[in-house]
Amino acid sequence: MSTREQYLKDVWDQAIQYLLQNEILESEIINTFYSSCFLKELNDAKAIVIAPNIISKQIVRADYIQTALISVLGLTSPVQVDIMQESELRTLKFVQETPVHIIDDSDFSSMPIQSDRTFDNFVVGDCNRESQAAALACAYNPGKYFNPLFIYGNSGLGKTHLLMAIGNYVKKAYPDKKVYYIESLKFVDKVVRAIQNNKIDVFKQYMCSMDLLLIDDIQFLAGKEKSHEIFFSIYNELVNNRKQVCIASDRQPKEIKGLEDRLISRFSSGLSVGIDSPEFETSLAILRMKIKNSGSDINDIDEQGLSYIASNFSGNVRDLEGAWNRVLFYAIMFQQDKTTIHFETVVNALRNQAVVSDKTGLSPSKIIACVADYYGLTRQQIKGKTRTKNISNARHISIYMCRKLLDLPYIKIGEEFGGRDHATVISACRKVEKQIKKDPVYAQAVNDIERLINS
Repeated sequence: MSTREQYLKDVWDQAIQYLLQNEILESEIINTFYSSCFLKELNDAKAIVIAPNIISKQIVRADYIQTALISVLGLTSPVQVDIMQESELRTLKFVQETPVHIIDDSDFSSMPIQSDRTFDNFVVGDCNRESQAAALACAYNPGKYFNPLFIYGNSGLGKTHLLMAIGNYVKKAYPDKKVYYIESLKFVDKVVRAIQNNKIDVFKQYMCSMDLLLIDDIQFLAGKEKSHEIFFSIYNELVNNRKQVCIASDRQPKEIKGLEDRLISRFSSGLSVGIDSPEFETSLAILRMKIKNSGSDINDIDEQGLSYIASNFSGNVRDLEGAWNRVLFYAIMFQQDKTTIHFETVVNALRNQAVVSDKTGLSPSKIIACVADYYGLTRQQIKGKTRTKNISNARHISIYMCRKLLDLPYIKIGEEFGGRDHATVISACRKVEKQIKKDPVYAQAVNDIERLINS
């Protein structure tokens, strides 16, 4: 036995004696479960205790061991105690370096979390109710309920807002917890810099000291093999220690090509929740919130004009905000009457912007919503990549209706359906037309959906 191993054994024996002498636990519990464990590693910041089996791992409490080590070693600050089995240790590398509290984190620091992204100003509707509830649960009790929390949906639907809302809530409710937010491309950049500066172990140690990790746009981690390895190590350490991890992506874990299977498996083991494009009522509420937050008075714009914007720019929140900024600019520059922004001003400002038919007032968002309701699906499923028969069928009908009722260019329709190319859109339209001719039941369903859209 080496000197180091003898030292760790002596410390552990003293810790066991402390628990027995102070009657912190029943002697039967200590002798059965605690005595069979051993101290694997120890430094100023962290201790690793190896349990012989899963039962011992579940029963042995880190807080009791921490109390014992503080007393035995005469520590002035707590040491983090990790309890694991030998098999788990093989995937981790214990870093015996500078304690985290004196690491120079100038190269590793979190991206800023915008203070105005909170749950209070996140507008909740049918499109995002599930995601908002899951995010709030994670913020209320980090690491306990859903780990990891995986939020997916198209760009501009509020995923980043929810991540930052979790961060702001935790920082306020738990001031002592360390919160870290980063976009995946920035994470890759930090990994590269850490490797170049020979600080990759310090970087991992710093990241593993966090209590809440918020990582945005995880799909951009695909194909980055070294970053995969580093992230996997950090992720395992955090989750094993019941630290909360929240992830955002433009698609579900299994749909991210180029991501390692072991990462996909771990992401899928938590809770995955989607965000859809907002329906009209939610779009209108979001628009009102954006106008209020911009410092404008909601009464400064005609109610019909608000409805027009919400109807035609409900694809995502950024479209809504961009439409409002354009209307505001147009009103300042061209409307002679400087009181209320008139409906005509709104229409003129957005004449070449809105995805809408002048005759029907329809939008792709409304068509997708109607088809989704008819088949009992979500809009995210129709716009997503899933190819099961019922979802593909609903997607093809949605594309067909956008072409028939709005007469949009194939390329524009493809953009509305997750960036599909024009050939895919043409193929979908032809499939529907062919099926209508040969299947009366199918034709009736298409007619019913069209009446629903126009009602």
